[in-house]
Amino acid sequence: MLETDDGVSLTYYELGFGRPVVLLHGYNAPAGPTWVDTGIAERLAGDGHRPIMPDLRGHGASVPTDGGAYPADALTTDALTLIAHLDLGEYDLGGYSLGARVVARALTLGARPRRAFIGGTGLDPIVHAAGRGENYRRILSNLGTWEPGTPEAQFEGYVRQVGADPVALIRVLDTFVDTAEEDLAKVEVTTLVIAGDQDTDRGSVEDLAAILPNARLQRIPGDHFSALTSAELKDQLARFLSDEPLS
Repeated sequence: MLETDDGVSLTYYELGFGRPVVLLHGYNAPAGPTWVDTGIAERLAGDGHRPIMPDLRGHGASVPTDGGAYPADALTTDALTLIAHLDLGEYDLGGYSLGARVVARALTLGARPRRAFIGGTGLDPIVHAAGRGENYRRILSNLGTWEPGTPEAQFEGYVRQVGADPVALIRVLDTFVDTAEEDLAKVEVTTLVIAGDQDTDRGSVEDLAAILPNARLQRIPGDHFSALTSAELKDQLARFLSDEPLS
């Protein structure tokens, strides 16, 4: 567990003993469901890596109840604090969906991993982050009112499945800040931009890869959710982090 400078306790998990790879999960999807249940952490650990998987602020076991504990850019600050706390030398950094947006922003704020991957997001949610998530805010503010079978009811079901705190999730939305394109264009870290070929609602991954000087673009089969659980994603991440050529 890590205590941040503003007194928030953040839980993180580790697996394996190799080169560290810090993995940041998506919105309403804590570290366990994102990295452990999908088999990604086990695959990377088996390949000689040491996955380090925080529950980001407002998720999982890292949920402060004080409304003042969700300042602007809190998730990025927490990620950078964790890296400094663990005194990581050579490490890799990756994220999916919201976690990928945090990775992109961390790279512009001084994070210098050996390699990074940005999964399940394109350019627009990164450069126009502030104010995003109003649909989630609408659903979370009206739990118990949604017609069964609707997208809203399905999202509510997952909130309940993972035991999420809806108030904390709403507060997480208030932490989002924009990242300037010119700052992304200065990132020199070798970065894999990867997404499902049917994942088209979260900005253009092609535009994101084009703006990052040392990016590699990889499309894999699937939508935003099926791509995360696919064997193809595990294979591509393993190859990238092991310096093998991508397929």
